[in-house]
Amino acid sequence: MSPKDAHPPLPEPLRVPVADSHTHLDLQDATVDEALAKAASVGVTTVVQVGCDIKGSRWAAETAAAYENVHAAVALHPNEAPRIVHGDPDGWSRQGERPGGGDAALDEALAEIERLASLEHVKAVGETGLDHFRTGPEGMAAQERSFRAHIEIAKRRGKALVIHDREAHADVLRILAEEGAPERTVFHCYSGDAEMARECAAAGYFMSFAGNVTFKNAQHLRDALAVAPLELVLVETDGPYLTAVPYRGRPNAPYLIPVTLRAMAQVRGIDEDAMAAAVSANTARAFGY
Repeated sequence: MSPKDAHPPLPEPLRVPVADSHTHLDLQDATVDEALAKAASVGVTTVVQVGCDIKGSRWAAETAAAYENVHAAVALHPNEAPRIVHGDPDGWSRQGERPGGGDAALDEALAEIERLASLEHVKAVGETGLDHFRTGPEGMAAQERSFRAHIEIAKRRGKALVIHDREAHADVLRILAEEGAPERTVFHCYSGDAEMARECAAAGYFMSFAGNVTFKNAQHLRDALAVAPLELVLVETDGPYLTAVPYRGRPNAPYLIPVTLRAMAQVRGIDEDAMAAAVSANTARAFGY
């Protein structure tokens, strides 16, 4: 195993337990039991397992049913909707259209997401939203239709909404305003600037920060974290992605939450116990557990 592939060491345990508000255990190389035990050993006692397609959402729901400290979020990822409609396994292909299932297939998939969202141990609908980075213009209509449908599912089922927003800030905020956001809305892996953070705060949206808040080129994220109301701030890994400095590029997992949380506490100018207590309470409130 090369150093780049090696798992970072265990961080010093947190004194105040916290939750990883967004992770993908199914994409990590540890078993669920191993991942949860490792996380708990450093004070990360709860995780939100997030689905990105039908298979992953079913797995999230099943895992949450089996583990008391795992909560599920279910959805079609923004890049999944064009894939279903147009038949591109990597999301919408910028090279052109491939035969796909059309709108009827998307409707069928959304119906299954709603069925899963009705389950008690499924606490959120997400990650849904818009991704203007990976999806070309031809895929935007399917993406937007899927996003609007997820908003309605979250409201009908009384669940939190988990937003994926990549290079689509204005459109995401516009659609949330047009549809009427659910009572609890979380911007996963918050990627906006301080001005957007003020807009989210005014709307009561939660902002979840991942390891990229520690990246050298991410001053805009630190500026956003500095102005976001503490009661609206969450922490996440998005594991196995977005591992915090000094382990950037290596596999991420819930046990690394303390690295990001300590960096966030420094940005806020508060001690790590206060930061942990805030995000712990906020996560439970955001996801209703």
